[in-house]
Amino acid sequence: MCADTPDYKDTLNLPETDFPMRAGLPQREPAWLDRWQRIGVYDRLRAKTGRAPFTLHDGPPYANGNLHIGHALNKVLKDMVVRSQQMMGKDARYVPGWDCHGLPIEWKIEEQYRAKGLDKDDVDVAAFRQECRKFAEGWIDIQREEFKRLGVTGNWADPYLTMDFHAERVIAEEFQKFLMNGTLYQGSKPVMWSPVEKTALAEAEVEYHDRQTDAVWVKFPVVASGVYPSSEVCMDTGALDASVVIWTTTPWTLPQNRAICFGPGISYGLYEITGRPDECWARVGDRYILADKLAAEALSAMRLDASMYRRLRAVTADELAALTCAHPLRGAEGAAGEWDFDVPLLPGEHVTDDAGTGFVHTAPSHGDDDFQIGLKHGLGMTFNILDDSSFRADLPFFAGLRVIEENGKPGGANRAVIDKLVEVGGLLARRRIAISDAHSWRSKAPVIRLNRPQWFAAIDRPVGDGQDTYGTTIRERALTSIDSLVTWTPKTGRNRLHSMIEARPDWVLSRQRAWGVPLTCFVRKGAKPDDADFLLRDPKVNARILDAFEAEGADAWYKPGAKERFLGNDHDPSAYDQVFDILDVWFDSGSTHAFVLRDRDDGTTDGIADLYLEGTDQHRGWFHSSMLQACGTIGRAPYRGVLTHGFTLDEKGMKMSKSLGNTVAPQAVIDQYGADILRLWVAQSDYTADLRIGPEILKGTADSYRRLRNTLRFMLGNLAGFSEDERVAPADMPELERWVLHRLAELDQKVRAGYAAYDFPSVFRALFDFCTVDLSAVYFDIRKDALYCDGPTPRRNAARTVLDLLFHRLTTWLAPILVFTMEEVWLERFPGDDSSVHLVDMPATPTDWLDAPLAAKWTAIRRVRRAVTAALEIQRQDKVIGASLEAAPVVHVEDAETLAALRSVDFADICITSDITLTADPSPQEAFRLPEVEGVGVVFEKATGEKCQRCWKILPDVGQHAHPGVCARCDAALG
Repeated sequence: MCADTPDYKDTLNLPETDFPMRAGLPQREPAWLDRWQRIGVYDRLRAKTGRAPFTLHDGPPYANGNLHIGHALNKVLKDMVVRSQQMMGKDARYVPGWDCHGLPIEWKIEEQYRAKGLDKDDVDVAAFRQECRKFAEGWIDIQREEFKRLGVTGNWADPYLTMDFHAERVIAEEFQKFLMNGTLYQGSKPVMWSPVEKTALAEAEVEYHDRQTDAVWVKFPVVASGVYPSSEVCMDTGALDASVVIWTTTPWTLPQNRAICFGPGISYGLYEITGRPDECWARVGDRYILADKLAAEALSAMRLDASMYRRLRAVTADELAALTCAHPLRGAEGAAGEWDFDVPLLPGEHVTDDAGTGFVHTAPSHGDDDFQIGLKHGLGMTFNILDDSSFRADLPFFAGLRVIEENGKPGGANRAVIDKLVEVGGLLARRRIAISDAHSWRSKAPVIRLNRPQWFAAIDRPVGDGQDTYGTTIRERALTSIDSLVTWTPKTGRNRLHSMIEARPDWVLSRQRAWGVPLTCFVRKGAKPDDADFLLRDPKVNARILDAFEAEGADAWYKPGAKERFLGNDHDPSAYDQVFDILDVWFDSGSTHAFVLRDRDDGTTDGIADLYLEGTDQHRGWFHSSMLQACGTIGRAPYRGVLTHGFTLDEKGMKMSKSLGNTVAPQAVIDQYGADILRLWVAQSDYTADLRIGPEILKGTADSYRRLRNTLRFMLGNLAGFSEDERVAPADMPELERWVLHRLAELDQKVRAGYAAYDFPSVFRALFDFCTVDLSAVYFDIRKDALYCDGPTPRRNAARTVLDLLFHRLTTWLAPILVFTMEEVWLERFPGDDSSVHLVDMPATPTDWLDAPLAAKWTAIRRVRRAVTAALEIQRQDKVIGASLEAAPVVHVEDAETLAALRSVDFADICITSDITLTADPSPQEAFRLPEVEGVGVVFEKATGEKCQRCWKILPDVGQHAHPGVCARCDAALG
């Protein structure tokens, strides 16, 4: 610049904004939370009238600890659903809730007792329940603040709690519907039983871990009849003295054996022992019946090689069905006749020849398949194992020995049974193996299958409520709901729940605990479960119970004189027993639709939620129990849609574990990056599969955020002072602006469709690509010159109009994801005590902005622009030029239509060069060519003229105007 040339910097329209490059989210986000609470954003949204409702029903987390990253994923997904539905014109309601009853909380209180050397059973049950209530209340307050810190909107002032008195009343009322409609019954069948916690567990309350155990091969001698001993059994080939060999990984169940099952389609053979090594329990001359496929492995476990046995012949299924065996402990000295019964061989479709011997030892008290076989063949149940997993006190040999000790370690039961089998000659082999076995997810101790009297909901018994539109049984209603009433996201969720419901047994409703809603029913003393008058079904008694629960909560059930109070003058209290089992906590959460969707003012008109959203584990948890419960009470699923997400893993795809040190705490992410970065991680991730998170992934997320923030900052800076007087109608805009409007119209459709389908990754990817590619790299790059250097020209006004239209769409489109940042962006333009982006809807985008021919034309223009930009970049790298404005390239274009399109626009402006020459001449050999842009060659030429001291373009007319050192455009802008 010459000494006498003015400094024109102050005459430029440079961006003006206080929107900082550095977000400072960890420090600034809490102020926005306080602001939303102060201005009552959630309540003000509810005041909008005439909108169709949308209700996402919150699956209640347990109130028993700080949030983990899975909680954050779940709540952020829910929040993005609610906010996007609201901003698309719905009345989107979200009532957060907590599961307050059940084992997780009760176990925490028991742990506190044990630490003090106290026994829970010595404490008054009402006092114990109060401690559980206080524990839950404390964690609810903590978790509520942690959820709010994630930017989650909702009715935090009035959440639902399963321990609220009204909720406990409704849970009891929902249970009474099962009592009255004939689906409730007391039965005795194997359940998942925790010896440590002394309670039945639901499938959702167990997890599977590997553990070491003893596998044993045991012989059951064949007897000709019920008389023992007998030397022969008559078969087609003559006399036979043989044993059926079973294999089991639970030796402690052998004293409860009542039968042996075989597979009707499996090939079996009779094997004779011809030799034996030392230290072998098999004897020469023994004959064993084994599945042919497994014989070699079983005999090898007995330390026999192929030279020590021979197969005599096949044994058919008919022959097996005719056999009767003796229990291996039959006749043992001191057994007192305990096992002097016949053991039949029965066909079982559950038997395979994948492992073992092809025979399954059957103890109806300890397995689902065994139980069903027992029912079918009248085998009867045993009650040898007590609640603490110890053998009953009068059982010969094993009295008092436990399967699982109080500390969760293996007890002496297995060893004692094995030793006794060795003593009586019943054991053929043993081997230490690892198995995947069920453990309580709370105590981490193994659980066992144990026969216990429990209360069940019959899912195949006709429901006597007359709501038969979708079926007469709970199972029928559930399967119909799954197939015809519910939309599944992803669709695989349908298959998973359908298969579970299709195959599941009756629902075990009862738990042997203290903290929860009791089974509010009475049974007649001396009556049997099958008797018609076993259960008291009296609406007046039920009503008294419900009134008490509404006023006092479920603790009313445990107060002195409760039985007399509820039975009143209608029934003799001495004739009835009060049931003190509590309901499965999944019944509590499964009932939430009744006291949240049905009963609350902010519920739904029909008691049905638009969406349930939880992790994939809830197909066997909340989705499942809610389906069963509602099908038993309202005749259908309580939801119209179900969305499931995967689990959170570390960056290597490993399950998170405190012991591995690979956990990611939500609060740690918030402290370092801010909640918006955590929300952006959720939005970018494919939640339908398992999601990975870790330091490097979060760095990448933060980088994406910074790029997006830069786009927003440019937009804000160039909108400073924009007024309606500047607004330009789309029809009067240059083509470049109309192309941006076309892209906005395309995006509007994609964003709304994506949000409607809960496809957040596609929404964010579309918006991110638009902001960083279409806007930052193209539109903003091209229009910077006009925005900075033009006067109040139609071109600059059109660009500013487009920026305003962009602002209103981008802020509302991104607000459900980046709740804090979009509020910050919004308030930069529209400050005010009542202002918030979360109070507005996504603006309607005119469909007439769509212009397919224009879009096709600009696709061709941008293709050629890429070739020019790439050619100039080489010159910049070679330091031939410092900036693209120093160039005036010659562009050779073969396609006539493309050349015409380029000539119809100011292609030099579009390429950010001072000049450009377009020609149809063939490209010379030295021309630059970009492989992906065929038919285009670029020959570099330097721009001629002087550099404009205001816009920096190099033009021939610089210095020929009233203002020194500027071009004609800048001279006009200076006035």
